[in-house]
Amino acid sequence: MSSTLSCSASDLIPLLSGGANATAAAAAAEFICGRFETISGKFTDASYAIDNTYLLFSAYLVFAMQLGFAMLCAGSVRAKNTMNIMLTNVIDAAAGGLFYYLFGFAFAFGSPSNGFIGKHFFAMSGFPKASFDYPYFLYQWTFAIAAAGITSGSIAERTQFVAYLIYSSFLTGLVYPIVSHWFWSSDGWASPARADNLLFQSGVIDFAGSGVVHMVGGIAGLWGALIEGPRIGRFENRGKPVTLRGHSATLVVLGTFLLWFGWYGFNPGSFAIINKSYGTSPGSSFYGQWSAVGRTAVTTTLAGCTAALTTLFGKRLIDGYWNVTDVCNGLLGGFAAITGGCSVVEPWAAVICGFVAAWVLMGFNKLADKLRYDDPLEAAQLHGGCGAWGIIFTGLFADKTYVSEVFGGDPNRPYGLLMGGGWRLLAAHVVQIVVITGWVSVTMGTLFFVLHKLELLRIPSEDEVAGMDPTSHGGLAYMYTEEEIRNGIMVREMGRENENV
Repeated sequence: MSSTLSCSASDLIPLLSGGANATAAAAAAEFICGRFETISGKFTDASYAIDNTYLLFSAYLVFAMQLGFAMLCAGSVRAKNTMNIMLTNVIDAAAGGLFYYLFGFAFAFGSPSNGFIGKHFFAMSGFPKASFDYPYFLYQWTFAIAAAGITSGSIAERTQFVAYLIYSSFLTGLVYPIVSHWFWSSDGWASPARADNLLFQSGVIDFAGSGVVHMVGGIAGLWGALIEGPRIGRFENRGKPVTLRGHSATLVVLGTFLLWFGWYGFNPGSFAIINKSYGTSPGSSFYGQWSAVGRTAVTTTLAGCTAALTTLFGKRLIDGYWNVTDVCNGLLGGFAAITGGCSVVEPWAAVICGFVAAWVLMGFNKLADKLRYDDPLEAAQLHGGCGAWGIIFTGLFADKTYVSEVFGGDPNRPYGLLMGGGWRLLAAHVVQIVVITGWVSVTMGTLFFVLHKLELLRIPSEDEVAGMDPTSHGGLAYMYTEEEIRNGIMVREMGRENENV
C-alpha cells in the first residue's frame, strides 16, 4: 500500500496570503488541508477495500478447488467407494475449518507480539488488524484444507473413516500450520519476509506452497499408503502391477478443470494485495503488483499446459496409447511444481518447469510400481515429487528483478543459481525439502503407525472387496440393475457377513 499523503497548513499560508490578510489565508489553508486529509483517507480506505476484496475473491477460487478434489477423487476410485471418498472431501473442509480456527492459524501466524498465541490463542480474537483481516484467515484456511485433501487421495479405498477424521484434524490443526509458520510468517526462521537473519541471506521463496502445501500433503499421504499397504488386487503374487481403473474419466476431467480454475486463486491470490505500484511516482506508472499478478497467472498456465502435453506424448511413447487420466495428472503436476516460484520466474522458465515436472511424475510412478507402492490418485508422486522439483526449480530460475519487487528488502538478495544469483537461494531450498520431509514424516508417519497398531487405519479385507459404500455408508452411490450386479458389481448385503450378491 502506498505511503500516506500529508498536508501542512503552515506550508500553504505563505502561498495563499501573498503578504495580505493572513487570517483569511490561514483559514483557507486549514480548509484545504482538511479536505485533503479527508480525500487521502478515502483513498486509504479504498485501497484496503480493493486488497481485501481481491483476497476474498481469491479465497473463493481456492475453496472451489475442494469441489475439484472431490470430482477428481470420485472419478479415480471404483464405483463401490464413491460415497466414501466424497465424504472424506467434505470432512477435510469441515474438520479443517474448525481445527484451523481453534489452533491452526495461531500456530501458523502467531507470535507473542501480535497476540495470536497466548491469551488470544483462538485465531479470531485478534481480528481485524491492518495486517490480519478476516479475508486473510479465510484464505489461509483454504490452503490448509487443500493439504488435507491431497493426503486423502493416497489412502483412498481402504481406510477407516475414523482415521480420516483423526488425520485431517491433526494435519490442519498442527502439522501444516507449523510448516506454514516456518516459511510464510514474518518471523518464521526460513521466511523471506523476515526483517533480518535471513536463512542463507535469502530465506525460502515458496510463494504459494510447492513445499508448504503440496509436499506436506504428499509426504503425509506417502506414509499413510506405505503403512496401510496396497489395495487388494493391486499387485499380482509376483509383484506385477495391476491397474485398478477409476470408474469415471468424466469426473476426473471435470475435477481437473475445476482445480485449474481454482489455481488462479491459489497462485496469483498469494500476493494478498493487488493495489501496489512498483513505480517511483504514485499515479505515473502502469506497472505494479497487478502486473505481477497477471504474470503469475501466465507462468501457472504455461507450466500446467507444458506438463500436460509432455505427459501426453511421453505416455504415448512409453505405454503406446493416449490416456486422459495420465494427462490430467501431468497437468496438475505442472501446477504443483510452478506454485513455489510462480511469482518470481519468467514465462519461458515456467515451460521448463512443466516439462521436467511431467517426467518427474512419470518417473516416480514407475518407481512406485517397482516398489509395490499403491497410491490411487498418484498424490504422493504428484504433489510430493513435483512439489520438491518446484522448490529446486525456484532456486535455479528465480529472477533478480522479480524477487526484489515481490519480497523487497535488500535489492541484492540472492536469486536463482542459473540466473547468476549464486547458490544461497538453492541451498535454502534444499534445507526446506529436508525439513518438510523430516517434520511430516515424524508427525504424520507416527500418527498413521499408531492408528495402524490400534487397528483404526485399514478396513477389513471383506469390506474392501465388497466396497466401502455398502459396508460403511449405507449403500452405493449409483443405482444399478440386477443385470449390472450379475456382471460384476460386488455388493455385500448389510447385516449378512461374508455373503455377496
